Amino acid sequence: MDQNDAPVLEALAEHQNLERYGFTPPAHRQGRGVDPRVLDVLGEQSFKSDVVASSGLDDRQSSNGYLQDAESLLAEAVGADMAFFSTCGSSLSIKAAILAVTRGEGELLISRDAHKSVVSGLVLSGLQPRWIRPKWDNELKLSHPPSPETVEEMWQRYPDASAALIVSPTPYGTCADIEAIAKVCHKRGKPLIVDEAWGAQLPFHDDTPTWAMSAGADICVVSVHKMGLGFEQGSIFHLQGDLVDPVRLSQCADILSTTSASTLIYAAMDGWRRQMVQHGKAMIDKTLKLTRQLRRDIDAIPGLHVLEEELVHAEASHDLDIQHIMIDVSKLGISGFQATDWLRENCRVDMGTTDHRRTEAVISVTDDEETADLLLTSLRALAEAAPEMPRPPEVIIPDEKDLFLETVMLPRDAFFGPVEVVPVEEASGRIAAEMATPYPPGVPLLLPGERINKAALDYLRSGVEAGMVLPDPADATLKTVRVVREEL
Repeated sequence: MDQNDAPVLEALAEHQNLERYGFTPPAHRQGRGVDPRVLDVLGEQSFKSDVVASSGLDDRQSSNGYLQDAESLLAEAVGADMAFFSTCGSSLSIKAAILAVTRGEGELLISRDAHKSVVSGLVLSGLQPRWIRPKWDNELKLSHPPSPETVEEMWQRYPDASAALIVSPTPYGTCADIEAIAKVCHKRGKPLIVDEAWGAQLPFHDDTPTWAMSAGADICVVSVHKMGLGFEQGSIFHLQGDLVDPVRLSQCADILSTTSASTLIYAAMDGWRRQMVQHGKAMIDKTLKLTRQLRRDIDAIPGLHVLEEELVHAEASHDLDIQHIMIDVSKLGISGFQATDWLRENCRVDMGTTDHRRTEAVISVTDDEETADLLLTSLRALAEAAPEMPRPPEVIIPDEKDLFLETVMLPRDAFFGPVEVVPVEEASGRIAAEMATPYPPGVPLLLPGERINKAALDYLRSGVEAGMVLPDPADATLKTVRVVREEL
């Protein structure tokens, strides 16, 4: 195939050049009827690019196969057997992968640092999760990816599980030893799914952490919008080997997906693949050089520390994506929540993953000296302003023994079964019927079906008081909790 082609993008350009007009959705007719106030913000071109896929971009039978060609080009570019585009984010892609490997029944080995979208897949499917414990760093109060030895132990305990699912890179940039974990799974004839949402750039440069497909994973899910150059909701899942039925995987995605997929999102992913094939190595070379210097410059700011060695020592992560710059602000006497809010309010700079002592800047291939200077100037201003900020409330972090809760019901049964709302003071010992997910990064602390303990509640309540965001509990203040109703 010719990697200089971009079938969806080129078809969209032809659609516009031919001035096609459709008596079909979308009703805005390429922006003709849209309020000028909307066009002023979103631009006329965005509406011109928003066309229906069949009887629009393609003919009624999609006989030109633009999407299929774009997916095949991507698979060839990165060395996968197959690639599937999704316009519903990696949240859909990971659910499709889970359903495809399990057929919607039985057990699944899952790393407990999985994203809330994985838990949503458990709720929808009724699967029994068997949680793989990540390596907890009690000093840093964060988790590293699970070791191959831990995955091996889980397979010995649960040999009938359908597959294993791990997250790599994590939102902190830490990476698992995917090659060793894949071998552990494959010697049992079981597939490995890697939630590699943060790894869109990895196949295109040898100096980045090992891409999941190169390391032997069977399914790899990637969010193009995170580290690639696509729109929000753009996601790709890749497949290789013969342990997963490609037809079932495609059909599971079709069941979950919208029937009104966005050609705008498809076209952006298609064009990004071509750009990375043509220019990706040079772009990433420049980005890695910029990132290394930026990490040194940030670490030199008094009161700030960039995590690196702590994340890749012998007992921690297998590798690190350095484009995740995790900055410890605790020596400034403030919290990560305060730092993130201050930078947004005073410098118009938005940060990523945030917790009680850290804030994160993720560097992409579009960053340059100008944006690096913006970040440095803003962080220096933060360091100068920190002494005048109020001291943050203490966040009570559980010990490892209290951090990983016991699963006593299927997540589906707990979520859909009879529930009641109780004051948080009465929730300890009860079974959670909802998720509680500090966001970002979006890893749930409480899951439906887990028995709640006081340490978890103390952490969440103290976190909320310190600025933690919990988007999914019915009561975001966590004064009350939804729990499974107990039979009298």
